[in-house]
Amino acid sequence: SLHWNYCILDEGHVIKNGKTKLSKAVKQLSCNHRLILSGTPIQNNVLDLWSLFDFLMPGFLGTEKQFQARYGKPILQSRDAKSTSKEQEAGVLAMESLHRQVLPFILRRLKEDVLQDLPPKIMQDYYCDLSPLQVKLYEDFTRSHARKNVEKSVLFLDESSDAKSVSPVKKSNQGATHIFQALQYLRKVCNHPALVLSSQHPKYAEIVEQLSAQQSSLQDIQHAPKLTALKQLLHDCGIGVPIDPKDTPVVNQHRVLLFCQLKSMLNIVENDLLKIHMPNVTYLRLDGSIPAGSRHCIVNRFNNDPSIDLLLLTTHVGGLGLNLTGADTVIFVEHDWNPMKDLQAMDRAHRIGQKKVVNVYRLITRGTLEEKIMGLQKFKMTIANTVISHDNSTLQSMGTDQLLELFILREDGINNKEKETCESTSKRQTIHSILDSLGELWDEKQYESEYNLNSFLESLAT
Repeated sequence: SLHWNYCILDEGHVIKNGKTKLSKAVKQLSCNHRLILSGTPIQNNVLDLWSLFDFLMPGFLGTEKQFQARYGKPILQSRDAKSTSKEQEAGVLAMESLHRQVLPFILRRLKEDVLQDLPPKIMQDYYCDLSPLQVKLYEDFTRSHARKNVEKSVLFLDESSDAKSVSPVKKSNQGATHIFQALQYLRKVCNHPALVLSSQHPKYAEIVEQLSAQQSSLQDIQHAPKLTALKQLLHDCGIGVPIDPKDTPVVNQHRVLLFCQLKSMLNIVENDLLKIHMPNVTYLRLDGSIPAGSRHCIVNRFNNDPSIDLLLLTTHVGGLGLNLTGADTVIFVEHDWNPMKDLQAMDRAHRIGQKKVVNVYRLITRGTLEEKIMGLQKFKMTIANTVISHDNSTLQSMGTDQLLELFILREDGINNKEKETCESTSKRQTIHSILDSLGELWDEKQYESEYNLNSFLESLAT
């Protein structure tokens, strides 16, 4: 077999799971020197870091079992809402010890440190209110049988947290399904009612009849304020503005990357907004249905043809590894729990080769689950800037009241409890207070495996 002098892994966090075939194969390479390049070395938990160091310096952090016992378990226990002061202190000590051990081998450089000629990136949140139909769907959920299932699941997780007879894995399997199905349902309601109102939905016939009586339909953009907000944003960028047929067509000064989490939401943007209300907009689309071999052709066409106004993308496909500096505006219609994924997506435009200021707009429905997601994103970014690695938060670390509050629709943007939490956090910016709220963040495949919307809708009907 070949022996290499230097082995460099770009986007090396892909070997964060040491049990995958890819990770095992990479670790068998024979070489004198090893280097990992990654913007997100930790995405789910500290065990990710062990796998990376198992490639770089096998044995440096001990075996996986030893690492879990020394670092993983104490840190995880300290995140529990019911952890004792002793467990919290052990978590702080474990985190500090781990950072001291790996610090000499981690070189962190931010864009502003090394790319001084790169134009700035300006992020702005664009808030909109739910439509009456969305409010109805949101509030109907709070009175549904499915909501009761969520409450039972949360209470079960809370009450059994100290039960030695129930393993953490079993607790997660028994309680998490209802919670994540419900969260996915509410996220879809925030985006567009049509994402949840299939013919199997118990309210489908009633709502369609009401809309018909109003001479409206689910495809009307008035029922999804995000689409009306998106239309206005595009107009503000000079895209899709009605022009006199006598005027000479001009190339727009701004060009846009539009990201959605779901292909179904991209379909709605394309069919209900662009084709009907903005037919003069030129656009391309890049999602999971496009063969991998054809994607770079679409990227090159967009970058090289300034007459193309818009590129529609899913965050999963367009969020990593593509150079899209032909755009200077990024719009997020949907958002990921993990801020690193959204950051990677917006950096498709904000990278070497970009000559213009990049404006990033995030469409957010006020007072809903989405606003809480953005709050978690901001919190996680604070963590990233505080503890060198990009560790993340999750539902698993929340108390019962915090979890149940995710499902409440509020008229205002923030409640008293959140205000108290914000004030408390600002006063106690310590590793100890941060550990109280950290937890394991699920990746996309885990979401997909847990979300089963069909069974969730069936529970709504019972």
